[in-house]
Amino acid sequence: MAIKTLRARFAGAAVAVVTGVVCVPWTQTATATAAEPAPRHCVVDARSGQQSCFATFTAAVDRATHGRVTDAPATPREAAASASFRAELSGARTAAASGARSKAAEGDVIQGTFFDEKDFTGSSLTITGPGLCEKDGWVDYQHDLADDWKNRVSSVQPWGNCAIWLYPEPGLGGDRDGPFDENTADVGQMMNDRAQSIGFS
Repeated sequence: MAIKTLRARFAGAAVAVVTGVVCVPWTQTATATAAEPAPRHCVVDARSGQQSCFATFTAAVDRATHGRVTDAPATPREAAASASFRAELSGARTAAASGARSKAAEGDVIQGTFFDEKDFTGSSLTITGPGLCEKDGWVDYQHDLADDWKNRVSSVQPWGNCAIWLYPEPGLGGDRDGPFDENTADVGQMMNDRAQSIGFS
């Protein structure tokens, strides 16, 4: 009886020791995975589908404007609040529309910037297209989001004289929401984290 009791106590102690050892790495793993990845700021050419991503919003705007705007604010949220940045980007659009392009490819216009968090935070996707929107009530340009941006959009900034429509299916399918014709910090419950395609009108 004494031997059986001793073995039982020893087995219980071994379990306690093993459990203690297992708890330490589990806690470290939980802490390591709790850190959020750094936001990425991407630019996609709607015509070719080519996407480039950068660590900073400033670098993304530089790429999207082909060097016409090199001093964009460091974060999209600061850009949304900056009247001088909006004027600078509008000036770049005007230059593009008038044909005064030194570094830009023919027809490059920033049509909208999209964010995966509300209030213009998190990662961003800036879409460039072939021209300004006509404001004639029709969708002038459309873009199907790549898989890595489907069901992520939470806030938007329209550019290029465009208003933005969000659709829950590719190819402008499903019940759309919009138009978002100014900086919109929260696209609302209907389309938050649901957009799969975008119409620019």
